[in-house]
Amino acid sequence: MLLPARTLLRGHKGQTIDSVTLSYDERFLRRKRLTTDAGASFMVDLAETTSVNQGDAFHLDDGRAIAILAAAEPVVRLTGNLARLAWHIGNRHTPCQIGSDHLVIRRDPVIEAMLKGLGASLTLQIAAFTPEGGAYGHGRTMGHDHGPAGHFALTHG
Repeated sequence: MLLPARTLLRGHKGQTIDSVTLSYDERFLRRKRLTTDAGASFMVDLAETTSVNQGDAFHLDDGRAIAILAAAEPVVRLTGNLARLAWHIGNRHTPCQIGSDHLVIRRDPVIEAMLKGLGASLTLQIAAFTPEGGAYGHGRTMGHDHGPAGHFALTHG
């Protein structure tokens, strides 16, 4: 039987026994069997689907912790008019990592072509992808609803 991890330790600074390296997609989970970087298996069994981040840790039922690392994956580093680029990226609900002088998105040829057309300079990389969380709390932006027919409802007082 696999030892379960039912708790997530956010920003864990304590001791860990091992690590598990997960891609951006793999870091969104509720219940899943995982294998650590050293080859040990354990079962994540969280109360709800959760976005986990590099620096967090899974807390095993026996008290030990397993560090979460972000896997290197294909990304694009963008430079140019960051405000304009960020607006277009956000308008397409594309996860985006924000640096002081650049943006990073996952590889997507359609979005890359659009951004290049907007004057962005693109640098292809293999790196950990850790985008901004949603504006309404921790975790991922999962889309949102603008109300009927996709428009904001206005009320007059």
